[in-house]
Amino acid sequence: MDFQSLQQRGLELLDKLLEWGMSPQFYAQVGAIIIAVLIARFAGKLILQKLSFFQEPPVDGPLLKPRQWAYSAKDLISPVLTVLLMGAAVEAVSATVGASWLIRLAQSAAVISLLYAVINNYIAHPLVRTAAIWVGIPIATLRVFGWLDETIGFMDSLALSVGNIRISLFMLFKAAIAGAFFFWLGRISNNAGQKVIRKQDAIDPPTRELFAKLFEILLFMIIFILLLQVMGIDLTALTVFGGALGVGLGFGLQQIASNFISGIILLLERSLGVGDYIELEDGRGGILKQLNMRSSTLETFDGKEIMVPNEKFITTRFVNWTRDDPRQRYEVDFTVSYDSDPHQVKKLVEAAVSKHPKVLQEPEEVDCELRGFGESGIDFAVEFWVSGLDDGKNKFSSDVLFLVWDALKANNITIPYPQREVRILDDAPRLKATAKPKLKK
Repeated sequence: MDFQSLQQRGLELLDKLLEWGMSPQFYAQVGAIIIAVLIARFAGKLILQKLSFFQEPPVDGPLLKPRQWAYSAKDLISPVLTVLLMGAAVEAVSATVGASWLIRLAQSAAVISLLYAVINNYIAHPLVRTAAIWVGIPIATLRVFGWLDETIGFMDSLALSVGNIRISLFMLFKAAIAGAFFFWLGRISNNAGQKVIRKQDAIDPPTRELFAKLFEILLFMIIFILLLQVMGIDLTALTVFGGALGVGLGFGLQQIASNFISGIILLLERSLGVGDYIELEDGRGGILKQLNMRSSTLETFDGKEIMVPNEKFITTRFVNWTRDDPRQRYEVDFTVSYDSDPHQVKKLVEAAVSKHPKVLQEPEEVDCELRGFGESGIDFAVEFWVSGLDDGKNKFSSDVLFLVWDALKANNITIPYPQREVRILDDAPRLKATAKPKLKK
């Protein structure tokens, strides 16, 4: 197609447009559109003025939610009237001048505007609103203008065949929409289901976590199968996918598979559970907050979160401080002067520490031990059992040291300062400074 043919077609199109623009049918349709829009706006304002529940938003009273919906519909009155009057104009102009294509286009645009107003007024969720605007409105636009079937046919013609599987652009588009909807619905269902499972107090916490993870796995497997059905892929084709997945696991996905299987093993053997205090091999530790499919979350006492791959709990050593018994034994050190009676110190400290409300008498009572004779005083350590960890909201060691301090002060037992003895010897040999002899020339 050369330039002259393009120019000729452009001129023909321009002639048709001028012919349409100068025809009585065109002016009749334009006038009908203007009249319909003006009547719709005037009638909409009149309805808002006459009906009282459109005046002020409801704040209380019976049937509050339906009244709020009715009040929010005030922005839809004019668009709805515009669509209805456009439909009446189509019939009237078709009967008089025999043409209504321009009014039908205006009515289609009015329908799209009405749909946009409905989305903004009644869809509050940002994700759903975005999907409705960017997916629902384009589809509705194609539908009202009669281009939807042609667009679907064109997108379906752009396809790639791999064996028995045919993948088209329309299939990918449909899979993207369905996948987004299914996984959004699955996330909501998963959160609701796990809340219900974790509220079952008759089941111990590790079993609840196991059921919650199995529920999550089963739910997303069902969603994946439904997505394949929507795409029109035969499930027998998954054998090829399974072989490719196996090769992928052998090369690059073995860590993901290992962490996933390790998470299931941890839930089955119950070596740790949510709420346990875990200390890793490198010394870091925290309370197990979540046990996910790939990794676990440890929350430290200073507000940080440590993400640990599940495989680490299988292949490396860790310390579970609170797995079977929350009771822990701690000790604090202190020193008294050599003028003190160590037997009295032992009795005083044991009696003082035993008064702490969180100090336990089982499995062992408070024990004050003499650890040695230091340079400045006698070294003691008091051992005690408590329920919980000595960190975060619990400061057992600090409380015990205050009790030891008060008990020692009340009985005039001093805590010594470091002592050093310095001697000055007067009979040390003195050095005489002599001048350096001069060399003879």
